[in-house]
Amino acid sequence: MTSQADHDVQNQIRAIAFYLPQFHPVTENNEWWGKGFTEWTNVTKAKSLFPGHYQPHLPADLGFYDLRLPEVREHQAELAKQYGIHGFCYYHYWFNGRRILERPFNEVLASGKPDFPFCLCWANENWTRTWDGGDHQILMAQKYSDEDDLKHIQSLIPAFKDERYIRIENKPLFLVYRTELLPNPAKTAEIWRNEALKQGIGDIYLARVEGFNNDINPQDIGFDAAVEFAPDRNNTGPSLFNSPICKQLKKSGIFPKGITENYIYDYDTIASTMLRKPDVDYVRFPCVTPAWDNSARRQKKAMIIVNSTPDKYEEWLAEIINKSSKKAISPVVFINAWNEWAEGNHIEPDQKWEHAYLNATLNAITNPKKNRHAIRRTPNPINLNIYFNHIFNRYLGWRFK
Repeated sequence: MTSQADHDVQNQIRAIAFYLPQFHPVTENNEWWGKGFTEWTNVTKAKSLFPGHYQPHLPADLGFYDLRLPEVREHQAELAKQYGIHGFCYYHYWFNGRRILERPFNEVLASGKPDFPFCLCWANENWTRTWDGGDHQILMAQKYSDEDDLKHIQSLIPAFKDERYIRIENKPLFLVYRTELLPNPAKTAEIWRNEALKQGIGDIYLARVEGFNNDINPQDIGFDAAVEFAPDRNNTGPSLFNSPICKQLKKSGIFPKGITENYIYDYDTIASTMLRKPDVDYVRFPCVTPAWDNSARRQKKAMIIVNSTPDKYEEWLAEIINKSSKKAISPVVFINAWNEWAEGNHIEPDQKWEHAYLNATLNAITNPKKNRHAIRRTPNPINLNIYFNHIFNRYLGWRFK
């Protein structure tokens, strides 16, 4: 049975933006990083690491907000709605019965405000000091069991029952960031579905995020669909400054450390590479990102995407909307992200671009078929030739063409 809400959006795109709740102090972060730590602590410490590198990313309209304040959450929802965003996908942190950063969403659920659609994504990585979800310097580890799966789904029932919760095929949409870390994802899915039925929810719509392992058919593990993650680490294209000659020049000390100590990619290349990904024989919801730069969290081995602009982002988003609209299932696209400030991927207004990325979002959603020529047609502010000509003129006496 299809709900009226699903009928209403059957031929309309639903753009869902990932939402980070780490903009308020919590006990765990006070212990790990110092009293009063929030995501803004990292954001404001960021520095430009090489010529043309855009840092720091500083907020505009909303300032350095605190998500404990309901008026902030209301303002975010109003802004998102104004620019065509259908809803937020809140990151949800569950560690064997223990939750963290839960206050903003708990208050959204309890208060009924803002009146704005939402769903949840379980960020089921280890919490680490290096912000990478790995197995080193673990601050809070994930531990899996059938018993914990049952407790987990029971804790989510009130959210699934909320009228604002985003549904696909009239089923509450629940994302898992890394299903490959689950010891038996099919068993987990079975436990969740059975309990949702017992609780009167009906079936749930489970989606795995393709952030690391893209070779898993969600249907093989009891899930319904996949969600792309942008930038897709498996489809970035070649890293800039990584050619044989660049590697030699890196050793010479000519390049700034910001270039030699980090991984730098081109936005045009990532967008076009992801757009060329082959089709799959399962449901996969596409995703775009306005940019990416996690050097605010780590000044070495950061992933930095250069040459992003609102026009290029708009073209990428419009193209995936056009593709998604042709599919039978109610079209859904994800945007990474609404407010990942310390990873440099946010469409919330900043002091450099102001509302440009929000305007680009609205333009793509309302007029996806408009003829756009931004990707690979906009002059790059960071151009390899600039570096090579400078280096070769100074040291080798000839120009790189």
